[in-house]
Amino acid sequence: MSTLVEDISRQALSLSAAERIQLAETLLSTVQEVDAEVEAAWDDEIKRRIIDVDSGAAGLTPAKEVFAELRRMIQ
Repeated sequence: MSTLVEDISRQALSLSAAERIQLAETLLSTVQEVDAEVEAAWDDEIKRRIIDVDSGAAGLTPAKEVFAELRRMIQ
């Protein structure tokens, strides 16, 4: 790793968790290609899921029950 990258990394690690997340998202956005069609499909899926939850069509399970079932499965 170059000295510059090491220096930046050291400085970045001194940031708060929220600031590190913001920095990571900013850096990732400069190297990840955005596929508008995929983004639109995800937006549609998210909207559909929200509608299902709000309307009661989605079967929801409390996290406590999910974790209890997972514990039973791995024991």
